[in-house]
Amino acid sequence: MKKKWWNEKIVYQVYPRSFKDTNGDGIGDVRGIIEKLDYIKSVGVDMIWISPIYKSPMKDNGYDISDYYAIDPIFGTMEDMDELLLKAKQKGLKVLMDLVVNHCSSEHEWFKKALKDPKGPYGDYFIIKEGKDGKAPNNWRSIFGGSVWEPIKGTPYYYYHTFAKEQPDLNWENPQLRREIYDMMNWWLKKGLGGFRVDAITYIKKDPSYKSLPADGADGLAALSEVSSNYPGIEVFLKEMREETFDVYDAFSVAEMSGVDAAKLREYIGPDGLFSSIFDFSYMELDVELFQWYRPVEVNATMVKEKLFESQSMAQEAESFLSVVLENHDQPRAAEKWFPKQVGYESQTMLATMNLMLRGIPFIYQGEEIGMTNSTFSDIREYEDIMLWGQYDRAKKEGCTEEECLDMANRRSRDHARTPMQWDDSEQAGFTTGKPALPVNDNYRTINVKKEEREGSVLDYYRKLTALRKSDEYRELLTYGEIYPALEEEKDVIAYERVRDGKKLLIVLNFLGENQKISLGNEERKIVLSNYKTEESCFGQVELQPFQALVLA
Repeated sequence: MKKKWWNEKIVYQVYPRSFKDTNGDGIGDVRGIIEKLDYIKSVGVDMIWISPIYKSPMKDNGYDISDYYAIDPIFGTMEDMDELLLKAKQKGLKVLMDLVVNHCSSEHEWFKKALKDPKGPYGDYFIIKEGKDGKAPNNWRSIFGGSVWEPIKGTPYYYYHTFAKEQPDLNWENPQLRREIYDMMNWWLKKGLGGFRVDAITYIKKDPSYKSLPADGADGLAALSEVSSNYPGIEVFLKEMREETFDVYDAFSVAEMSGVDAAKLREYIGPDGLFSSIFDFSYMELDVELFQWYRPVEVNATMVKEKLFESQSMAQEAESFLSVVLENHDQPRAAEKWFPKQVGYESQTMLATMNLMLRGIPFIYQGEEIGMTNSTFSDIREYEDIMLWGQYDRAKKEGCTEEECLDMANRRSRDHARTPMQWDDSEQAGFTTGKPALPVNDNYRTINVKKEEREGSVLDYYRKLTALRKSDEYRELLTYGEIYPALEEEKDVIAYERVRDGKKLLIVLNFLGENQKISLGNEERKIVLSNYKTEESCFGQVELQPFQALVLA
């Protein structure tokens, strides 16, 4: 295996809008990230991934970029960004930015020029096609719901958007467009970025036939999975991008790219892979049917084990590093998805143990490390999540009631991860002196950073996990060690061994909110870490406490 500088790192994701506001406008900013660098460092991480802060109309909270070379004024200035890069470097922290190049904003200059001349040079920066008999070119469904096609007024043409209509897809078949993208990436890497988190890159290659598909829902549309998800030929674009950018700067790249199978994993993230890593989303969507939030599924240990060990085994065989993650800006809080009636210290720290002891590059999302939870809204109109509204429309077409739609939103909206970071128990949780864009969670007086700065808290436990992962004794084992399922006969337990050079750790996780007995055999094992106060060692018949996590040597 080729060792890379990023293999041993832990990443902390900042969602700037809701992290820390320093000017009282209710929106987090770059200066807020600068102010909290010492706190971020104290969690035990090495890199910060910052969700988009480029200039944007904010139709999708910054994932619709109108100028890749500018910081949006709501977040600050380029001078602020330069200061952040400098101060992060001084503290030994690398900064990653989001790379959103499947699409841009409909306010981007390229698209404005394309609308004026759909068949001109800038029209070819996008995917523009004539309609058929006055209708859209095909029946493909966008990720946010509705058709992927939007008519261009006064013309017979439509433009393509994988996501919202304000996010027109870029035409990666155009070499000049690709050159523009690479130049922009290198401009940022030269500035001092450690690399990029690559957004939605799985969709950049489309089935060139643009044929309609059999409808898979009451809306008469069909999902993109067959025609624009890791579509054959995408690897040609990705290899060119790597060679023109990441390789030049020895930069870290982690792609949002689900559905990569075992046969392709080495090509994507192996020793000479197209990216440094990709996120493992294999077990993040188990609580719902795919892209159907209104169809909930009850999660159990068996379901998680199947997906988790399948992806870990694939990555191990491919000599590659997945990025392992519980939460991000697109997901509700993890314990809320899996243990909705048992959210608390035990379930949250058990899941944290599972994630940070895996083989791969761990990501921690802001607020995860203090045990932040979902909010509850009494009216679905209080949500601003654009993806939720696509789900709402589809749920209504499928016959869901308003009550069922509100339940869906309170379980699944992306807004749950986007409420303000809870710093203390002062007004607005110390996030802002103004009115936040999304309301602070009602529980901020009991769940906040200030209150968590104590022994026995969720934050304290996260710090113990990151310290264990970086310790001289276990760093090599937890970074490069192989992983094997253990205690497979235990239905409601997730257990695995990490093994390297004759050294072993056994991780045991009780996936139930009740006691259960397991057998560890007659060999006495040292307890390296647990989320309960416990003895120094154990062997034989062991009674696990509700959601107990054990790391055993």
